[in-house]
Amino acid sequence: MKKIQAQSQPERSHGLARFARIGRTLVSVYYAYMVEYRAELILWVLSGSLPIILMGVWIQASQSGNFALSEIDFSRYFLAVFVVRQFSVVWVIWEFEREVVEGKLSFRLLQPLNPIWHHFLSHFAERFARMPFAVFLIALFFVLYPQAFWIPAPGQLLLALFVTFLAFSLRFLMQYTMAMFAFWTERATALEQFSFLFFLFLSGMIAPLEVFPPQVQAIAEWTPFPYLIYFPASLLVGLPVDLGKGLLVMLIWSVIFFVLYRWLWRRGLRQYSGMGA
Repeated sequence: MKKIQAQSQPERSHGLARFARIGRTLVSVYYAYMVEYRAELILWVLSGSLPIILMGVWIQASQSGNFALSEIDFSRYFLAVFVVRQFSVVWVIWEFEREVVEGKLSFRLLQPLNPIWHHFLSHFAERFARMPFAVFLIALFFVLYPQAFWIPAPGQLLLALFVTFLAFSLRFLMQYTMAMFAFWTERATALEQFSFLFFLFLSGMIAPLEVFPPQVQAIAEWTPFPYLIYFPASLLVGLPVDLGKGLLVMLIWSVIFFVLYRWLWRRGLRQYSGMGA
């Protein structure tokens, strides 16, 4: 028994090393692929500038209304929303739906790697490709609005980056789970478009949760949406949030969507016929 256990440890280490090597290779390949479309990347970055537009609206509202946040708080919050949005945007449901409809998923299934890793690592590599454009827009924002400039504390910044990665992972898992319905319908993206209505209002992208009625806040805090944007953005600017509760809710929803994804994946493969191949 001891001999078997001793042999299993090197095998496990070899498996992790192999997975890490594959991951690095895929990230470098997808990064090079994304850089080729850097002109489109500029448009994708600009398409996520809605928080900057809404910032002006809420700054004007804060001057005449009675809100918990000041003018500077609103400006910093929506800049943080822009940053979090840049690094948590996901479009995997459109890619997966196309692969299923066109039969391209068949080639993925021939590889000894779950297709989810191709999509996840391509999204992850795209974050690095769009980073220079995002940094340029942030610098331009501070030049135009210098009174909003601030530098987060190192610990605060690292925590916000970690939670942003968790938010990206949760968002990816949510959308990938809905993408599994492409095995049964050619319009799985309709589910994403429907859920985007809740995402738009409850995620904190159009307004921080502080401006909503307490009843709405109480309900929203138990949904996954506020933890996709509002939670990491608030950590970045230093707004008060319940860190323990936030991480717990993110973990619970991640487990729920992962279990649901695995259940739909196994049944979807039985349904899949490679109709476009």
